[in-house]
Formats: sequence, C-alpha cells, structure tokens
Amino acid sequence: MTPVRILPAAEAELLHEVQYYSTARAGTGVRFQAAVEAALERASRHPLGGAPSAKGTRSVLVKGYPFSIVYRASPAELLVVAIAPHRRRPGYWLARIGDG
Repeated sequence: MTPVRILPAAEAELLHEVQYYSTARAGTGVRFQAAVEAALERASRHPLGGAPSAKGTRSVLVKGYPFSIVYRASPAELLVVAIAPHRRRPGYWLARIGDG
C-alpha cells in the first residue's frame, strides 16, 4: 500500500462533513468517515485506479455519498488534495497543488 498524506484543507473538509452528517442524523458521520477511509484504502492499494483529472490528479468515489477523493499519486505517497462534494464547482481545489 502507498502511504497516504492529506493536505490540511482536505482534512478540514473531511472534519466538516463528518460533523455535518453527525448533526444531520446520529451515526451518519461515522458511516461517512468509514466510507472515506475505505475509498482511501482502495486508492492506496491501486493508486492509478482512480479516474484521471486535472493537473495529474485522480479521483475515487466515496461509496454511498456524493463525494470524491481527489489525490495525486507518486511512488512515495498518495497526496489527498480534496474531499470534493459533487455539488460544489468542479476544480475548486486546483489552487492547492502546483503545476503538473
């Protein structure tokens, strides 16, 4: 498995959504976090398996939720750039990464 590193902005997105889902309905935040962790594990096991996206990134769906995990894979690590909601404007996270 490739080691995973999460950008602080992506970590903040995850925490925000876990809190939102926890407030909306008991237990949903825990299930959302588990779904994100499962998606991260899939990406970590198969870094090139995500759908290609802008600036050399890839994305995997968070099963059961309207989110994708946007990441950049390298031999050394899987860098998580965003926990991107499908309803938000595409590419809002592009400024978080350098050219590539």
